[in-house]
Amino acid sequence: MDLTVFEKMDESELRSYLEFLLWNYRVVDGFWFLYVSEQFSQQAAERINERVWGKVPELVAKDFIRRFKIEERGLKGFLKALRLFPWCIIIGYDIEEKPDEVIISVPRCAPQVARVKKGLTEFECKTMHQSEFDSFARVIDDRIRVECLFAPPDSHPPGCFCK
Repeated sequence: MDLTVFEKMDESELRSYLEFLLWNYRVVDGFWFLYVSEQFSQQAAERINERVWGKVPELVAKDFIRRFKIEERGLKGFLKALRLFPWCIIIGYDIEEKPDEVIISVPRCAPQVARVKKGLTEFECKTMHQSEFDSFARVIDDRIRVECLFAPPDSHPPGCFCK
């Protein structure tokens, strides 16, 4: 990787570039899903998405532990790593911390909002998110248990896509 382009950037330019990277990350993920759905089927896109997001967070969590020296385990370590996770930043999770549990809610899901705005239905993401959070949590501490209370295709209240 050639990172020399960043050497001449000031903090404002670096921050702007980071915002671009996060936006681009979301856009690539969205178009990947749409094109797999168009080429094969919605169900195929959902199943492949589940496999991808069952693996990627595991790799990310391992890298976070090494790169950011996350030594804490349990929910404390999970939250420290989760707050660095790109989707946590992109989506803006609402995180409620309790002594023995963490409740993560998504008040606005950009991918689902974009689909509905384009006249598409919400895609099934419940099993994908279960796999995503399971694999991420397992790396931090295999005692952590993840339960998806609701996510599409489940009905959800206005202002909360999943919990």
